[in-house]
Order: sequence, then structure tokens, then C-alpha cells
Amino acid sequence: MKRQLKKSVVYGLYGLSFTLLVGGISLLGFSVKNLNNQEESYVSKGILDYEEKIPVVSDEVKITRPYIDTNVVVSKNFYDYLAEAGEQEASLIYYEGTYMPSSGVSYSKGDTFDVVAILDGTVKSVKEDTTLGNVITIEHKNGITSVYQSVGDITIKTNDIVSKGQVIAKSATSNISTDLGNHLYFELIIDGICVDPENYYDKSINEI
Repeated sequence: MKRQLKKSVVYGLYGLSFTLLVGGISLLGFSVKNLNNQEESYVSKGILDYEEKIPVVSDEVKITRPYIDTNVVVSKNFYDYLAEAGEQEASLIYYEGTYMPSSGVSYSKGDTFDVVAILDGTVKSVKEDTTLGNVITIEHKNGITSVYQSVGDITIKTNDIVSKGQVIAKSATSNISTDLGNHLYFELIIDGICVDPENYYDKSINEI
């Protein structure tokens, strides 16, 4: 005669088995979750949250020439007090019986060419001048001022904001330099002092 387990014992065994099964599943789930958290923590700290310091390349603003036509040439140089006597003589402006040192550079092409702003800036003044041939003065950052004389067909006015390379006028003539014909007389002023523009083109304003 086979011995049979009591129903209460059978039910108890079933309950114990179910409890062990649920506990095992929960333990497995906890282990997997804990492993995922460790992986996420590793990835987060190792890759996603890693702050790589990449140097920022500075886009340095450089002074451009007051024209874009490649056929434009220098027709009268800036007067350099340290230059040879012959160079100094060629840099003098003769007007009404008086010789004056050129505090800028005259550019010519033979005919009219566009005049452009050398940097971003604000138009300080636009003046009509029968002697100098109309004058535009633009103020820029870092104590830089540009002056464009002997210009016509002016496209800007006082207090306008201009961009580097923007066409602001065209070359014209002046009574003070009739021998040069159609030209642009350009002055570059830094901290109140006229300098030779030819020494500053393509130079960063941070170098000045």
C-alpha cells in the first residue's frame, strides 16, 4: 500500500516551490538591473559625460585693402621720415605753391574703381570737399580709423554701420592731386596717429 502525503503537506510544498521561484526571478532581475546600472555608469562617465576640452580656433579679423580690383596700384606712397631722400620727395604733395608730406597712400587704376571698407565699423562723417574731393571717415575697433578721400558715388551716410569689404564709394578726382587723375587717397589712423597703410594690410587687429 502506497503512502500518500497529506493535502496540507502537498499544498505547503507547492507554496514553498512558488516562493522559491518568485524569489529566484526577483533576484535575477535585481542582478541584471544592477549590472545595467554599472554599465550605464561606466558609459556615462567614460564617454557621454567626458568633457573633452577642444581649443577654439579664433577667427582673427584682418585689415583688408580699400579696394578689390587687382589692377589698382600705388601712385603716391606714404611719407616716411626714415626713408631715402628720393622716396621722401616722391611722397610729397604739391598744392598751391606748398609741398606737404603725404599722410596716406594714393591708389590709381587709370579709371574708376570701387572703394570698400577695410573693416566693420561706423561711419563717423561723410563730407563734400572741393579740395580733397569728398571724404569718408569710418571708426573701427581697437582705436582704428580709416579715411577715404577723392571719392564719388558715395553709397553710405553718417552713422551707418558698414561691413568689411562693403562698397562705400568709387574713386574720383581731387583738386589737391590733379596730377593723379582718378584715384583714391587713403589714410589709416591708429590711436590718433597716421601710419603707412601698406604695413597693415592682412594684419590682424589683435596685432596692432
